[in-house]
Amino acid sequence: MSNTFANNILKRFLRYAVIDTMSDDQKVGEKHPSTDGQWDLLRLLEQELRELGIEDVQVDENGVVIARLPSNLDYKVPNVAFMAHVDTADDVPGNGVKPRVIASYEGSDIPLNQEYTLKVEDNPELLSYKGETLIVTDGTTLLGSDDKAGVAEIMSAAAYLFSHPEVKHGVVEFIFTSDEETGAGMDTFPYDRISCDYCYTIDGGKRYEIESECFNAATVRVHFSGVSYHFGAARGRLVNALTMAAFFVNALPQAESPEATDERYGYFCAQSMSGTNTEVDLTLYLRDFDLEVLDRRIEAINQLAVATEALYSNGKVSVDAKHIYYNMALVAKNKPFAMDNLLKAGDELEFKLEQALIRGGTDGARIANERNIPCPNIFTGGHNLHSRFEWAALPAMEDATRLILKIIEVGAET
Repeated sequence: MSNTFANNILKRFLRYAVIDTMSDDQKVGEKHPSTDGQWDLLRLLEQELRELGIEDVQVDENGVVIARLPSNLDYKVPNVAFMAHVDTADDVPGNGVKPRVIASYEGSDIPLNQEYTLKVEDNPELLSYKGETLIVTDGTTLLGSDDKAGVAEIMSAAAYLFSHPEVKHGVVEFIFTSDEETGAGMDTFPYDRISCDYCYTIDGGKRYEIESECFNAATVRVHFSGVSYHFGAARGRLVNALTMAAFFVNALPQAESPEATDERYGYFCAQSMSGTNTEVDLTLYLRDFDLEVLDRRIEAINQLAVATEALYSNGKVSVDAKHIYYNMALVAKNKPFAMDNLLKAGDELEFKLEQALIRGGTDGARIANERNIPCPNIFTGGHNLHSRFEWAALPAMEDATRLILKIIEVGAET
């Protein structure tokens, strides 16, 4: 494939990256998608898919675009799909992105602005791309390779298929979702509109890393109700909800936090807290690869709520726990052809694919567990996701696109 192919991927990514699509966890349940900007990218993708010549393009009212390319084979093979999400996270600002292209990286630290520098010492992978094209931020926002790199790669693969009709393929579906970063994007997913037998999310990170196992995840909403009283006469009467919440958070085991765990170790994470000394809302994220252990974490939160009420007489604590997604490893094991095709495609391209764990989840985890559709995750070429230090490597983005196309070819074989 030529430099033109890589440049087309780059142009798509830059076009998508500047569209404001940051999702809003506070709007979940009120509207789908949670922010209007996501519709701007979804509608652009709909337009571009139709311009390619795909006739079967569906736009769901809750923010999902599904395009179906018919088979050009005279025999039946399983239908395959590729999926990416259009929203960006809000860990740092995800809107107002101003991507900067470094056409030929020299191998040194990269100043993002006067305050922030992307350092080789912290990012040794940078040296793998000396002389290559990188995309970085201006240091004020994230970049959005999670998952607009995946969007650009899927769209570039679709465009390649249309310009190369000699490529044999079965039915291929291209799926673009919204609100993945809030964990609620799949709550209203139109499963009846897809026909795929297996799917791949293009939502990973570094080059050649693939994943078929992810966390089990739960979100826990904890509400603290105190007792209001005039501070001048508060002794023995006032119960401060903020003090209760602070005790609760401090009681979470620091050794089982995101910053203290890796590999297969799960965690408790205090994600957000708001309120006054009378009423406080706390959101916790619980994660574990073992579902039984995750459920024990939920029970520990329930017991901590009871202990907090006992220590703060007349204060009240309520807990609402919800499973968000499940480890997709079992589906991958029971239907191994998705991983088999992925690994075969990698071998044919001579890619040294590395299997890793997702210390998080993807929309594919929901598809796997709710519809028994295997859905491994594929790298995008992005690094330092959800960070102002996020960067992406164009050669890795090109390889992700090549891998998508090769999976389609492998899937067309009898």
